[in-house]
Amino acid sequence: MPSIVESLSKFLNLEKERGFKNTAIIGGLHKVVPYWENEARNMTIPDDIIQSVTELLEEYSTAESGRRQDIIQELNIVLMGIPIPAQQENRPQPVKRPVPAVQSAPIPPIPAVTRPETLQRTPEKARPPAPTPYNPPKPPQSTPVPVKKETPAPRRVTPGSRLPDSVTPVTLNAPLTVINGIGDETSKKLRNLNLYTLKDLLYNFPRDYHDFSQAKTINRIMYGDQLTVIGTIQSIHARAARSGKISIIEAVIGDTTGNLRITWFNRRFLVNQYHPGDQVSVSGVIKQYLGRLMMDNPEIEPLEADNLSTNRISPVYPLTAGITQKFMRRIMKQTVDFNARRVADYLPEPVRLDADLTPLWNALLQVHFPDTQDDLDDARRRIAFDEIFLLQMGVLRQKALWQSNSARKFSVPADWFAEQISRLPYELTSAQQRAVQDIQTDLVSGRPMNRLLQGDVGSGKTVVAALAALLIAHVGAQSAFMAPTSILADQHYRGLSQLMTEGDHAPLQPNQIRLLIGDTPEAEKTEIRQALADGTIKIIVGTHALLEGPVVFQQLQFAIIDEQHRFGVAQRATLRQKGDNPHLLVMTATPIPRSLALTVYGDLDLSIMDEMPKGRLPIETHVVHPLERERAYRLIRKQVDSGFQAFVIYPLVEQGEDSDENNAAVQEYERLQAEIFPNYKLGLMHGRLKPEEKDAGMQEFRAGTTNIMVSTSVVEVGVDVPNATVMLIESANRFGLSQLHQFRGRVGRGDEQSFCLLIPDSDTGLENERLAVMEETNDGFVLAEKDLEQRGPGDFLGTRQSGYAGLRMAKLTDVQLIENARRHALQVFETDPNLENPENKMLASALIDFWGNGQGDVS
Repeated sequence: MPSIVESLSKFLNLEKERGFKNTAIIGGLHKVVPYWENEARNMTIPDDIIQSVTELLEEYSTAESGRRQDIIQELNIVLMGIPIPAQQENRPQPVKRPVPAVQSAPIPPIPAVTRPETLQRTPEKARPPAPTPYNPPKPPQSTPVPVKKETPAPRRVTPGSRLPDSVTPVTLNAPLTVINGIGDETSKKLRNLNLYTLKDLLYNFPRDYHDFSQAKTINRIMYGDQLTVIGTIQSIHARAARSGKISIIEAVIGDTTGNLRITWFNRRFLVNQYHPGDQVSVSGVIKQYLGRLMMDNPEIEPLEADNLSTNRISPVYPLTAGITQKFMRRIMKQTVDFNARRVADYLPEPVRLDADLTPLWNALLQVHFPDTQDDLDDARRRIAFDEIFLLQMGVLRQKALWQSNSARKFSVPADWFAEQISRLPYELTSAQQRAVQDIQTDLVSGRPMNRLLQGDVGSGKTVVAALAALLIAHVGAQSAFMAPTSILADQHYRGLSQLMTEGDHAPLQPNQIRLLIGDTPEAEKTEIRQALADGTIKIIVGTHALLEGPVVFQQLQFAIIDEQHRFGVAQRATLRQKGDNPHLLVMTATPIPRSLALTVYGDLDLSIMDEMPKGRLPIETHVVHPLERERAYRLIRKQVDSGFQAFVIYPLVEQGEDSDENNAAVQEYERLQAEIFPNYKLGLMHGRLKPEEKDAGMQEFRAGTTNIMVSTSVVEVGVDVPNATVMLIESANRFGLSQLHQFRGRVGRGDEQSFCLLIPDSDTGLENERLAVMEETNDGFVLAEKDLEQRGPGDFLGTRQSGYAGLRMAKLTDVQLIENARRHALQVFETDPNLENPENKMLASALIDFWGNGQGDVS
């Protein structure tokens, strides 16, 4: 181990032994920063690792004790992953490491490529300091030419793109200007694609492929085929449609067997780009119009001679201004052929063999220029496995980091807890009972709870959290219940107060549970802060106001965060730091698909509440044609006349000046009140209202003074009005299925039959097919899976950071791959959690590379 790393590790261990009091070094740990930076740079330790260590050391002195423990753990993990440089000039040479076992597999011979003809070195230009230094030979010159340094855009980090010097060929860190045909100007254009080095090119995966090996002659194509057709343009022209608002480009391509008609919409530039006689390839789905086969809006490219002669699967790369597909294929072929076989495999050999994965060098070759479809599938599977595997390793590291801390144990007499459950106005469901038991187990474990309580809308998560907070209060400690909006916080406060302070033998007094939001009067805030500091308040419910500096707890031991994806990592950490390793329970009403629960939330223990309280009637859901809107209005009138209430949801707050669409709450509120429901009182709710206006509006709606609430998505979560029985959602196609399910959950909370009506912008078959799933099921977990398939993971991630955005080949819908990668990650982590064994050294570096400097999200 290099001396600077070993020395810092000793200081960290000493600091841990002394109880994290910042006394291991006179003046504090931050005093070592200048010495560390200087020595680390002499050792050519990568800049990002140096920065990560120095930032953590600087933070340590001002951090609270709980955070200090985390920092020491994080520093130790970073130090363990520091690669040992291959050589250090003018310094004592470290003991040479044994070659990692992962390299024992034979590396195939490098193809015969004549370097001078394919790669030409030029001076490095405008390149920020690379993780591994690279100094290309300089051409003879009498006077050094100054190079202007530029700050590039943030780079996309790819797994395996930064490996230890001792196993990575130095050429992979070379700038793109070493490639024949890439000068300074072209290099600048490629930076728009996050391409800076040869290594970046290796991981610049194609966005699509044209399978010329499966190309058909025009006389053999059939309706429904999805394929590539090669031919010569016979004619191409543009014509206007719909009074000039749309342009239609029509072309005919032909081969020796026949002709095929092709159309594009609003792509007039194609007429100038392609001309009769040009050889092209077009890729798309074969359709039929008036009995003739044709293609609509296919991909089109000039035909390259090598595609036709090799009859192969051809990659399609992302492009930027000034970069053509032909140019990209040429430099990619050149780079991949010469360098792919030189990349060391960071995946431990036992893992690779057990998971039946192709070697990394072969995956990189085949993912760019596959020999067959099977080879391409194997390559994509290997790279996707690596992404999920590295994601899992990071998540497991975060979980271990959290669980390495200690926490206070809480237990109460069984008869007392049973009495509190019996006081509830209803019987707990089996799912609620399981969740309560999970939480009780966590509270007596001696480790801080880090649990996600996941339940469908109306499944009773708040009651479970309330029982846990009551248990904490019974022992004399404090709980904080944080919600994303004042509306939701106020609702939680009312519900908790009713459960805990009313009736005979109430476990809490009214002054022991309080509400703190931004709109709380200053005098009341001062009183609440004092009561928190002296321990009078046992449960505080609030919004971001709980995070303010003046809020100090006597002994915060339990933090509950509702709708956790609405809060950032730093905000959750701030709340935790107000206590001494408090137990943490995060809740979400958005059902999370199994694949995401295994990956994105893999650092959390999971309790799933998939059972609804007895007596709840399924909500009738219908997709309504836009022209049948009056039917929806009639249902609302009928329900309001029967004493119930309704929501009408719009996607926008106000309509822009250049739009004539009727989907904005402000304008539609006025129209509905004046023209559609003149005999009823309507309310308006949206995010731009002042907090006091929102509170007043919801008060009137809860009290029944307002009959119909016109709103934006601000009522998506938490709003509980049992008397509301109709949810009408305009422009429903603009929302995801999970979000629509959240809206639907605002009704049906009483004993009466409730209705949800979805009106899309237009009567298109595709949108109606997607929305029809809402008619088929009230199960939020089924809808979440559908939403993940259709819209991707964005709606579920919230602010979870580092790693998730780096998935470029893996799909979070592939449960089989995820379970396989997780199983292998667990095996590695259980045997070598710090990745110290020789066969895991390269994996440790790849893990740092994949996650960057992000600390992830442990809450």
